[in-house]
Amino acid sequence: MAITIDDQYIDSLAPNAAAAKNGRGLLQKKKLVALYRTADDTLIFGECAGSGKSNYQCSVDFIQQDKPVSRCTCPSRQFPCKHALAIMYAYAAGETFNEAPIPEDIASKREKLEKREEKKEEREQSASTPAESARKKTASKNALKKKIQAQLDGLDLLEKLTLSLVRSGLGTADKQVIKNINDHVKQMGNYYLSGAQNELRRLSLLLADKSDPEQRYTAEVEQLSRIQALVQKGRAHLQARLEDPELALDTDSPIEEWLGHTWQLAELEQYGLKQEAAELVQLAFVSYDDAGRQEFVDLGYWMEPDKDTIWRTFNYRPYRAVKHLREEDSYTGSVQVNEWYRYPGDLNPRIRWEGEIPNSLHADLLARVRQQAKRSYADAIKTVKNQLKNPLADAHPAMLLHVKSTYKGNNGELYITDEQDQQLLLGNVQDHSFPIPGTTALLPYIAQDGLHDAVWLGVFQHHVDTGQLLFQPLSMIGEQEVIRLLY
Repeated sequence: MAITIDDQYIDSLAPNAAAAKNGRGLLQKKKLVALYRTADDTLIFGECAGSGKSNYQCSVDFIQQDKPVSRCTCPSRQFPCKHALAIMYAYAAGETFNEAPIPEDIASKREKLEKREEKKEEREQSASTPAESARKKTASKNALKKKIQAQLDGLDLLEKLTLSLVRSGLGTADKQVIKNINDHVKQMGNYYLSGAQNELRRLSLLLADKSDPEQRYTAEVEQLSRIQALVQKGRAHLQARLEDPELALDTDSPIEEWLGHTWQLAELEQYGLKQEAAELVQLAFVSYDDAGRQEFVDLGYWMEPDKDTIWRTFNYRPYRAVKHLREEDSYTGSVQVNEWYRYPGDLNPRIRWEGEIPNSLHADLLARVRQQAKRSYADAIKTVKNQLKNPLADAHPAMLLHVKSTYKGNNGELYITDEQDQQLLLGNVQDHSFPIPGTTALLPYIAQDGLHDAVWLGVFQHHVDTGQLLFQPLSMIGEQEVIRLLY
């Protein structure tokens, strides 16, 4: 088997930590009563004792290495189930698997899968005739124009609301005002403006919050400014699209997602945003509750070893469906992907792929990552501030910085310095839309080689009221390992 099956890889496939634990438990309790593999090692299968009289028949098919398929006769709705995980843990542990031919039912399923792929290709070819393509293109444009006009109407409604809030003053917002805002939150969905819906909900949550008045008011003003920027930039963008005969999407900024567009992989490929094979290293990972989106977010920060761009992956789990969605895992190694897709964005564009082959993290890989660290804080700060001029840009860009030294100021504040002794204030991000845990309190527990002549990955935050730009470390990339301050 070309793919390396180890515990880390199996953990990444498990739907949750409990399933992984139960899978290991079955192996430890010797519940696997028969283990088999095919001659080419693309299929491992066997039997696992359950609570009933009959054993469960389970298998894991690696015919598509980046998309393994698990099957089991148990009633679980989790994939892979604990029995399939147990089979993989047994394989990783070096248990004896007897060679056997592919079971007929799995061979049949493989054949059906091949036929489905063939039919899919045939449909795509038949749909690509000039006449059919022209008809679909015309219908699609007409529908799109109606949607854009609806979005413009929605922005007009949103503008009236924000102007009303400005005239009356945020300090006068009472329960009735908040109820009115929440009514508009629901309406934004009818106008295909999910981005505006999220931001308006954030404003409502801030106005309903009874914590520190000064800090809350600053956040409310920032949030209202962001909504007004969305109205202005969104309207200009949508009107320009209506005047464009091709109604082309904007691939240079995240404005489409702000206006509610959900990028499909086929679209990203169409606009030249599909990337070829690459090795990616995850440098940090955090999960948080985004009340504005009403979703749990799993966020990963990644790099290609020889390039300086910090990429991000997002896994969204809506509140209403969280029981049915798998939480994303962190990766302590690297992954090899055959093809991947880049979303329009700022300094840290979102990326996505389907299927990966995990690799171990080694010193040479880390050395190549460390070489990409920014060594001039003045240049880094200039780049960050240029992004933050746009109210719709990501407010917390991530960068990899070289740290010459760390020191404590007269009032106990922490700083890092670069080779030109330019200093950068350390602190924790405080943002209702990006509620990640603080990390600076962990720095005293880091060994000295991680605090001096080191490489850190972190995110920035600009405090409007003080004008300060601070840096929150997320991880430290050492010569032999990555020390993560968040999980």
